[in-house]
Amino acid sequence: MGKITGFLEFDRKDEAYAPVKERIENYKEFTKPLKESELKNQGARCMDCGIPFCHSGCPLGNLIPDFNDAVYQGKWEKAAQILHSTNNFPEFTGRLCPAPCEEACVLGINEPPVSIENIEKNIAETAFKNGWVKPEPPMNRTDKKVAVVGSGPAGLAAAQQLNRAGHTVTLFERDEKLGGLLRYGIPDFKMEKNVIDRRLEVMEKEGIEFKTGVHVGVDITAQELQKEYDSIVLCGGATVRRSLPIPGVDAKGVVQAMDFLPQNNRKVDGIPFKGEDISAKGKKVIVIGGGDTGSDCIGTSIRQGAISVTNFEIMPKGTTDRPEGQPWPFWPMRLRTSSSHKEGADRVFSISTKRFNTDDKGNLTSLVTVEVEWVKQPGQRPILKEVEGTEKEWECDLVLLALGFTGSETTVADQLNLEMDPRTNIKASAADYKTNVPGVFVAGDQRRGQSLIVWAISEGRQAAYYVDTYLMGKSDLPLKGEGDLPRV
Repeated sequence: MGKITGFLEFDRKDEAYAPVKERIENYKEFTKPLKESELKNQGARCMDCGIPFCHSGCPLGNLIPDFNDAVYQGKWEKAAQILHSTNNFPEFTGRLCPAPCEEACVLGINEPPVSIENIEKNIAETAFKNGWVKPEPPMNRTDKKVAVVGSGPAGLAAAQQLNRAGHTVTLFERDEKLGGLLRYGIPDFKMEKNVIDRRLEVMEKEGIEFKTGVHVGVDITAQELQKEYDSIVLCGGATVRRSLPIPGVDAKGVVQAMDFLPQNNRKVDGIPFKGEDISAKGKKVIVIGGGDTGSDCIGTSIRQGAISVTNFEIMPKGTTDRPEGQPWPFWPMRLRTSSSHKEGADRVFSISTKRFNTDDKGNLTSLVTVEVEWVKQPGQRPILKEVEGTEKEWECDLVLLALGFTGSETTVADQLNLEMDPRTNIKASAADYKTNVPGVFVAGDQRRGQSLIVWAISEGRQAAYYVDTYLMGKSDLPLKGEGDLPRV
């Protein structure tokens, strides 16, 4: 696919960023798009590799060589049709996905891989710009009603697919606006929220009913949903945050990332928020956790006016190359440096926090750390060991805990007597997404635990197929690896 010799002629070229001083003055996206000719060249780099491992690397099974070839040929509408056939929301994944497809790219064995994610984003943006993304309500309606609980990417994907099957779909969201963590967890500088709103407008015109500000399990019971709907699809997030079991964790100034980030997103959007104002302005900030959420905390703290931002990671500093034991095409745990890291954060690896110190009023004043090392033993998991004599005190005013999640909330599961796994995920196999209660299905983080946006969309699409089959005896919705080309 692409130009036969394209990977030999063209180097990888990524979007440029606005200068740091310029971009940290606001919360807008700051990438500078490539020219169309440059994007065609990037599409041309896609090899005729015989077996496109990018397909298996992508949780959605996107037809990557096909849309790369269409971009190379300048057939953007065709590219949009191909991309949307497997991905309901490429404008989300094109901005936010860590691109496991690129790590599985054959070209990536010995060269920089094809810039699949950026091509994907530009296909989606071109489709919206040219009016190719249009509401497509189903030709016929069934007499079946489906309730989808949770409006994150899994819920949105499940709702759109089930609506395409002709069912009457109602999407429930407990917050003021739809989007879940897409809206309240992802900073605007990574994805402005009009990107969500324009897609929701299309979905609403397709006939999906949105009910916001409705907390299922509280405002309406799960049993009431069972009586009113023929099927329920649970697509809530893994929202139970991980904390640190150390002295001083309750100090004023030790804050969960998912309290800090959603509040700031509400501020940016002009949405009222509850609780005390959390601000990094004029403070020495330490972010504990080296993943994407930690990176988002860094970028947000810098924009709020933090004096300094330091990022702690308990794992050792990764390499830029693939680590030993993680060969292509598997996802490698290599060192990843985000745009937020480049905005002025100090990164410290192989470090563990021992305690938080406070003044006599309970306000955070500092924390104490120790260096750690991971001791490998044959046939066993590495063991974390503290390095003797390495304790250090760090002055700080605000600590943000970006430590991930331990599972999902259980209110609805308890009301429906659903079986759970030890991590409070609802039990349902990927074979059919059914729970132990007939008619109740689960997808996304609430089934598989904390994961990626691209996995959530995949889960929502797959679950919709099995819900449709449950309701109608069969389904014409596509499964992973199958396209649905007439739909843009």
